[in-house]
Formats: sequence, C-alpha cells, structure tokens
Amino acid sequence: MTEDAKMVNWIAGGVTAAAGFMAAGVAAGVKYEGRKDMALVYSEAPCVAAGVFTSNVVKAAPVLWDQEVVDSGRDVHAVIVNSGIANACTGKQGFACCRETAAAAAEALGICEDSVLVASTGVIGMQIPMDKIKAGVGLLAGAKADSLQAGADAAHAIMTTDTVSKEAAVTVEIGGQTVTVGGMCKGSGMIHPNMCTMLAFVTTDVRITKELLQEAVRRDVQDTFNMISVDGDTSTNDTLLVLANGQAGNPLIAEKGEDYDTFCRALHEIHQTLAKKIAGDGEGATALFEAKVIHAANREDARLLARSVICSSLTKAAIFGHDANWGRILCALGYSGAVFDPEKVELHFESRAGKMLIYRDGQAVDYSEAEATKLLSEPEVTVIADMKMGEATATAWGCDLSYDYVKINADYRS
Repeated sequence: MTEDAKMVNWIAGGVTAAAGFMAAGVAAGVKYEGRKDMALVYSEAPCVAAGVFTSNVVKAAPVLWDQEVVDSGRDVHAVIVNSGIANACTGKQGFACCRETAAAAAEALGICEDSVLVASTGVIGMQIPMDKIKAGVGLLAGAKADSLQAGADAAHAIMTTDTVSKEAAVTVEIGGQTVTVGGMCKGSGMIHPNMCTMLAFVTTDVRITKELLQEAVRRDVQDTFNMISVDGDTSTNDTLLVLANGQAGNPLIAEKGEDYDTFCRALHEIHQTLAKKIAGDGEGATALFEAKVIHAANREDARLLARSVICSSLTKAAIFGHDANWGRILCALGYSGAVFDPEKVELHFESRAGKMLIYRDGQAVDYSEAEATKLLSEPEVTVIADMKMGEATATAWGCDLSYDYVKINADYRS
C-alpha cells in the first residue's frame, strides 16, 4: 500500500457519510418543546455492531437492551435515540419501553425488532412517554434520508445541555476501495470517562468481522473517550455504538494486518475528534484543556497522570481564571497513583500564543506572569508534563471550570 493510500482524509458529514446509511432528527415533544429531540440512524443493509457501555453499576434501561443485542451477535439495522429523558432508574417499565420502541421501529421500517438499538439521554428517574416516542418513530421513518443535512438533524436531536452538535467523518483506502467512517455524539455534563460518559454513534461501510470490530472499538476507547472528563461524574447511560454495513466492498477484514490497521487509524481519528468536541463543550466551559504527559515510566502511568490533571477541579478553575498556578498541576500528578520523582519533572504551558516552561528541578523557573496569563487566555490550552522516566506518552482532554457549570446544573431538572 502506498503512503497516500494509508492517509486519513477528512470529509464533511457524520453518520450519513458512509455508504448505505440514512438518518433523521425530529421534534417529538418527549420533554422539550419546539426543538428536535428524537433521532434515527438506519441502514437497509444488515450491520455488524460493536458497543462499549458505562461501567456504572446503575445502568439505564437502553444500556441493558443494547448490551443484549450487541452481545447476541445479531445483525443491526437501526438506532432510535431520544433526548430529554434518560430512561434510567425506571425499573421494569423502563426496559419495556425499550422493547416497545424497538417494536415501533420494526413496524415503521420493515425490519426485525431485535435488530433495533435504542439510546436515551436526559433526566434520570422520569418515565418515557411512549405515546410520544411511538409517534416520533413514525416521523423519523418518514423523514429518513442519506443526506448530510439528515445526519446533521440527527446530531442536533440528541443534544441536551450541549451548545453545539458534534459530527466528524473521514475516508481511507482499504483493498483498493474507499472506506468511510463517520459519527456523531453528545455530551456536555456528567462527563467522566470510564467507558464511556456520553452517547456516541459511529457508522462505517467497511467489511469487517464483528469480532475484529468489537476489538478495535474496545481498544481505541482507552486513548480517546476514556481520556476525557468534564466533572468527574460517570453517567448511567454511557453508550458508544459502531455499525458496519460492508457497503464499501473492500475485501472482508477477517484478521489483523495492514487493512485492519488502516481501519483502526480511521476509527481512532473519529473517536478522538468526537471526544475532544465533548471535552471542549463541557457545561459552562470557555476553554478546551489538554494534558499531555511525556516520558512516563509506562503507558498506564502516563494515562493516570494525564487524567488526574484534567480531572483536578482546582486546576480547571485556574485555567478558567487564566492563572498559571502550576502547584495545582504538580499536586494532581502527585495523587494520580503513579510513582515519580517531582524533582525531575518539567512543566510547560502551551497554546496558540506560545509555549512556556514554568517548573523544573523541583521549583518554579523565572517566567512572566503576564505572558503566562496571555498564553492561558486562548480557547485551547495544553499542559505538558515531562516525567523524565521513560518513553510512554498519553494525552487527556477536559475543560475549565466556570461559574456557569454550577448555574446549569443547579436547575437542570426544571
């Protein structure tokens, strides 16, 4: 394969970018009035499905439904999503709602009930109004299309406190065929990765076995969705679903090798891009906050260190205040669980305004507070921690902590 063929090419779109996929977003009045709040992702061709779900012991009914479908290995044709109500902590009635939703979709789309996945996001503890959901399913079936606008409508429909919709799409060449991977996600609050804290839906026209698709998805989330945090809360509804319908016509990827690696590269770009969009759109956020750990003793330590920094409320508050309070960063590294020598660590701040060394040899260096404030006032800010111990690296993404985060969450249910 040539170097050009290995390249990942960015294109417009999201879940409808890959061949054979359709989508829709409609206003069903599930909780919100006057806005889209139900979405459909659909493939007429059968899809192999992979999924990774919340590790929270308290799992929403849609998570339990989707785990059952994905684990069964059955073909999947559609995903129905509602926003506004999470269908979590809703007992047997909540699971029955999933089954009724799947049945309504099966009738409207002419597919099998057990080929329908469902997802919900919103307030915990409220029961789903099934009359509105069923009506919404009918509207979605009638509105579905393979256009980029249909994909954008779906991305808007799954938003809750998100301020922007989140989509991404790429192409790669596999076996002489163009393979597309596209996706959408939502997430702004209750974001703390433990695979995963948000809803994300990825579609691809690649031909691949279910086993290898599941392995690729599970492995990649460790460096993407599991490396973001907004507020430290792991949701009851965390779901990542990846559907592959094989319409690209590439030779079946049935074993690891160059084709598998190329697909994994494309999948990683989509996952990482969507993950960063979530982190940057954290509730009340004014900046994307990135922590990059280099020269750690091993990969696990690197991940622990990077995540500890972006999860630190004090560090997040300092980023909001454009304050070069490096002591909070060092403190967060220190309680991460990784063992290191603080006398050897170097800390830098970096943004579009430049790069600045702030800590070395166990103490602060002579730097300009005014220049540091200027650097930290950019919409994307990076902390680089050089551990001086090995060759392992990891990057985590979060956001600053502003006054608006409390305002948004103080009246979320009203």
